[in-house]
Amino acid sequence: MPQTPATTTKSRARGLERAFAIIHYLHLGKEPKRPIEIAVGMEAPKSSVYELVGILTSLGVLERTDTEGRVFLGRKLHHWGLSYIENFDLTRFAQPMLEFITEKTRETSQLCMVDGDKYTVVMMNEGSRQFRISADVGQRIPLPWTASSRLLLAHLSDAEILDFVPDEDFVLPDGSTLETQDFISSIRSAQNDSFFSFDSLADTYTHCFAAPVYDGSGQCMSTLCLIAPKQDATSNFQMYRDVLTRAASDLTNALKSGPEQNIQAAE
Repeated sequence: MPQTPATTTKSRARGLERAFAIIHYLHLGKEPKRPIEIAVGMEAPKSSVYELVGILTSLGVLERTDTEGRVFLGRKLHHWGLSYIENFDLTRFAQPMLEFITEKTRETSQLCMVDGDKYTVVMMNEGSRQFRISADVGQRIPLPWTASSRLLLAHLSDAEILDFVPDEDFVLPDGSTLETQDFISSIRSAQNDSFFSFDSLADTYTHCFAAPVYDGSGQCMSTLCLIAPKQDATSNFQMYRDVLTRAASDLTNALKSGPEQNIQAAE
């Protein structure tokens, strides 16, 4: 059957979607793969994956890493990422705010967002104390494990939250299971307070603070976070909360008002 313009357009769209899916698959796996491994892992047609990997490699979006044909994300993506950072107001404006938080508290500060159905640290400014607390930027973590999720998911209904978060993500690092209703209740409490903090569920030594950064529609688009040892968090709780919520409010306003607002807030 001859292809019509409509079917040709749909075919190209599917090819484009699959090309981005290949890039995302490699990003999540964080290691080079052969085309056959990509096809099997994605449950995608082998011929299509081989063809798209060849095109993406010829364009520099993917790069071969060995003689066995394994490929990984290419340097062109790095250059695109730098351009994105230079022109994306949130990350550009966030750095002075992170520095402000760490200067006032000496603790590690972070900018955090949702990545797919997971939480990730987008930017981090390490604390100035001798023993520093840090996290892997870009690592994807189950949302229920984090303080930030209580703010990042607040715009969703209860049913939408439970549909969005995978069931297995309610299993905590210690093997226990977080009750879904407790998770929903903590989200509504955080939504009401525009703030959330708790002893970390990922380790036994730290306390996590999170404050929302809102977009133009009033939805929490990201959070500013502060990670502190439990004892220091208890001793300095109100000061830490005040510094963090001020920085988050300033970042929200900076995104609305432009770089002048951001510079003023960081002084």
